[in-house]
Amino acid sequence: MPDPIDSPAPGQDGSAPQRRRLRRRTRFLAGAAGLVVIAAGAVAIPQLLADDAPAVSDAGTVAAPPAEVVLPDSEKLARPEYQQLAPSPDAGLAAADPLNLEVSATPVGTSLTPGSVGLSLEATDLADERLSADNATLVTYLRELGSPTLRFGGNAVDRRFFWTSTGEAVPAGWNAASGGPFTTVTPADLERINALAEAVDASIIMNVTLGQYDPERAADQAKHAGEIFGERLVGVIVGNEPNGLSEAAGAYNDLRPAGWDVEDYLDELSAYSKAIEAAAPGTPIAGPGTFTQDWWKEFSASDVPNKVALAYHNYPLSSCSGTDPTQTPTMANLVSPSTAERSVKYSDAAARIGSDAKLETWLAETSASACTGSNEYTKTHASALWSANFALTAAKAGVSRIAFHSSLMACGGGPPMSVLCATGEWGSAGPDFEPRANYYGLSVVGMLGSGEFLTGNASGGTNTYWYAVRHEDESISVALVNLNDPQSMAPTPVTLKVPAGSRYGSMSQLTGATYASQDTTVIDGALQVPVADRNRIPGYTAETGKSGEITLPVTAGTVTVLNFEYR
Repeated sequence: MPDPIDSPAPGQDGSAPQRRRLRRRTRFLAGAAGLVVIAAGAVAIPQLLADDAPAVSDAGTVAAPPAEVVLPDSEKLARPEYQQLAPSPDAGLAAADPLNLEVSATPVGTSLTPGSVGLSLEATDLADERLSADNATLVTYLRELGSPTLRFGGNAVDRRFFWTSTGEAVPAGWNAASGGPFTTVTPADLERINALAEAVDASIIMNVTLGQYDPERAADQAKHAGEIFGERLVGVIVGNEPNGLSEAAGAYNDLRPAGWDVEDYLDELSAYSKAIEAAAPGTPIAGPGTFTQDWWKEFSASDVPNKVALAYHNYPLSSCSGTDPTQTPTMANLVSPSTAERSVKYSDAAARIGSDAKLETWLAETSASACTGSNEYTKTHASALWSANFALTAAKAGVSRIAFHSSLMACGGGPPMSVLCATGEWGSAGPDFEPRANYYGLSVVGMLGSGEFLTGNASGGTNTYWYAVRHEDESISVALVNLNDPQSMAPTPVTLKVPAGSRYGSMSQLTGATYASQDTTVIDGALQVPVADRNRIPGYTAETGKSGEITLPVTAGTVTVLNFEYR
């Protein structure tokens, strides 16, 4: 399946997009202050409350909030209430379905962990010297994803990527398919990437080429990656979307004969894994990295040594020709409850297979659509809302790493769904990077911090998705992504009950003008507010903290962050 960033948007080559003003975002730190993210718009999935003591999840024990009621923080309670973005001034806003949510102290059994969100890039991008610890804008934006995962693979790894540690030329027999000339990557490139990873505390997933069959070369790449990245190398994946290598999948996918199938893949994977184990014993292996559910179980059951993760790809709205109207890349489908429900089921299916095989589950490459070029929602505020909700859905299901496919091309004419883009125009990308709207949705998730997802009981809240996380410091984060249309829907009335005894509750909010607006997505009006300095949740008082219950309206088209402190 072609990745959405393999080509520029049709009709956009050399065209200048609306200039984006740089905005500093709010850090969603879950340190001393507890973090509750409310993002209206996700489909709530009620779960029964449990009255007994919290269970211990696979992520380890996390203490429950203190049984005794602690004194409220009187100094913080004197702060002004947070002022939400006002609803659309147009008359006739439809009433939203009220949400009633009670958060339990019982864990789901899944967690947000370091590296939960990050970027997927083409393997050829390893040679791009802008990927450097010296690139100030890149470092800033990656840091604000919170210890991100950086994955290097994409279609390029099988079609135009050449690894060498000895300086030889590309072998004459290698087939670049229709992907253009090969890009050479060397250990010096990995050293530069490692410096960047250290600067932003990133983990690395590295693909090696399968399209150009060469197990020994892949083993050499894995050996150098392990030596250079050390523990930051969390996995090596052999090939990219191997279920799309066959010529039966189209002219671009002509690296294997039409009859090449999962058994052939497993034979080649076995040869690769043996070569990698011989050259670099203990190298962690993930796979298969397919774009459908094909081959998940076969990879998980294989005898590949040092398997650590089931890796898969998912682009939910990829009916590019419109043969499936529910999966065409339209604004209506992007914000549809049925799309969100399918994402829940798909993530659950992957996580279940991974868990049964005692493997982690990674969504190694994703975005809203694999269709090339622009559509109704590219670069829009709606893409920020979708990205936050999609990532949290996968994480709650048990997917521990989620990498959104991105590009280093220019903002002007480059791939429109890229999370970051370079300053400049098509063909002359500059050295600095800027975020698109979907970046802000990911940064909300990335900066939540580690913690266990909690169960809860919810009713109402149509098109509202909630997520509750308890952190090691006993703070709690509840996420509600409001996918309602800010131009047509009134704020959602929310009644929220969290464990009693919080000392203070603060608020932060990701907003945008409309679904379709570009360059309007901001967090707290573009001001960076440390969690310790945030204003009070509207209606939060000492009595609220004591009871644990609060009611407030949540503006449509927002991701609202409520921070509850228990210490």
